[in-house]
Amino acid sequence: MLTATYILVSLSVEQASIRLSLLAFQKYMHVQLRHQSQLSLAQLQYAGDWLNRLYQGGYWRKVEMYLIPAIRQAAPHADGLLNELNGLNHAALESINVVQQRAGAAIDHSELQAGQLCAAIDAFCAALLQRLEKEERELFALARKVIVGEAWFAIAYQFLAHDARAQEARRGKAQVLPFVLPAPLQAAGGSAETAADGAAFTLPVPPQPLRAQA
Repeated sequence: MLTATYILVSLSVEQASIRLSLLAFQKYMHVQLRHQSQLSLAQLQYAGDWLNRLYQGGYWRKVEMYLIPAIRQAAPHADGLLNELNGLNHAALESINVVQQRAGAAIDHSELQAGQLCAAIDAFCAALLQRLEKEERELFALARKVIVGEAWFAIAYQFLAHDARAQEARRGKAQVLPFVLPAPLQAAGGSAETAADGAAFTLPVPPQPLRAQA
């Protein structure tokens, strides 16, 4: 069915955008931390904030908002696969908690290792990348089998309405947040570099740690 193909191609484009965001963030942080053994509070705050943004952005994906509910309605037996996908989300969430807990605690630089932060970021990205792969390989195939007829047209209508709202809000906050390279981070014990216009790069205050729910 052409409608189903349109929907799944649209979802694949969305998946590719998120995958690029994750990989860009992961690469940037590795470059920044490559020659460091200790971390600054600013670096932990920055990493925790971006991990949180990338994680929360997943809930605004069309897969989460429209395709998964349609699959749940059409195939109650799909709970096994959906639980696996949720498990990968929880794994990513735990990595955020590790970073944010360290940022919120009293800092003892002797215990903070850049390698530990890189490992948390790698675990976060690996979990979400694995989820994206499982969605494309298994969830999309399941959708073709269990969603039929008018249900595909209903999803397509939701997609069009979603895109129209996103276009109206394009100048506001984006629903799928891309990773944009910031000015260089402040190294532990060093001074912050400035952006090209001479303004100092400031890092956002991290949100409260997220907690996985059973």
